[in-house]
Amino acid sequence: MLKQSALALSFVLSLAACDSGTKGTEAETGAAQEVVEVAEASSYSLDQANSQVIWNGRKPGGEHHGTIAVKDGQIQLKDNKVVGGTIQMDLTQINAQDVQGEDKQKLEGHLKSPDFFYVEQYPTAKFVITSVEEFSGEISADEKPQDTENNAEYDRYVLENPTHKVTGNLTLRDTTLSITIPAKIEVKENEVTARSRFVIDRSKWNVNFMDESNVTAQAKDKFIYNKVNVGFDVVAKK
Repeated sequence: MLKQSALALSFVLSLAACDSGTKGTEAETGAAQEVVEVAEASSYSLDQANSQVIWNGRKPGGEHHGTIAVKDGQIQLKDNKVVGGTIQMDLTQINAQDVQGEDKQKLEGHLKSPDFFYVEQYPTAKFVITSVEEFSGEISADEKPQDTENNAEYDRYVLENPTHKVTGNLTLRDTTLSITIPAKIEVKENEVTARSRFVIDRSKWNVNFMDESNVTAQAKDKFIYNKVNVGFDVVAKK
């Protein structure tokens, strides 16, 4: 009986670890790719005040969300099409938006600690575009909910009707991997806007604090789901 109960508990925990409740499109992840400069491409500088990175992390019974400041970067165009670019993120400027006061300070401090981004040693993260293709086919996304509250959350983390598929190298801490993500890109006369929403597995970048594989954390229902929502909102000007 005890053995069967232990097996049942293990099965339930494994299901809970798989069902993070994360909505959105999972990024295709692989080895870092070579970055090739495109000749005669024009450069548009990122508007830091109007660009940001969003994030959302979940645990059983709760979640946190916020932003990361964009420190620097540019988008490169040729023949009125995006052909490259870099987004440099300032991890010292992590903002938790769902908590206030002392709770906010504690959460932001923990995210900056060696448990997560270790900003003392790795103060920035970077995304470098290696290729951009026009989006074709259909994107896999969860059914949009009908109630207002969940609908707003869906709109925040799921990108509908992307125009392009962007591949680039994402560097977090000491790890660089290639990701392919959906994006909506609009090129105007003197401005480029880009929006992307996707899901990554944080453990692939060695952000392993209380991850789903931690049996002790699972037993105490104190683990954090590995899959997190990330989004880019970028404005670049000539």
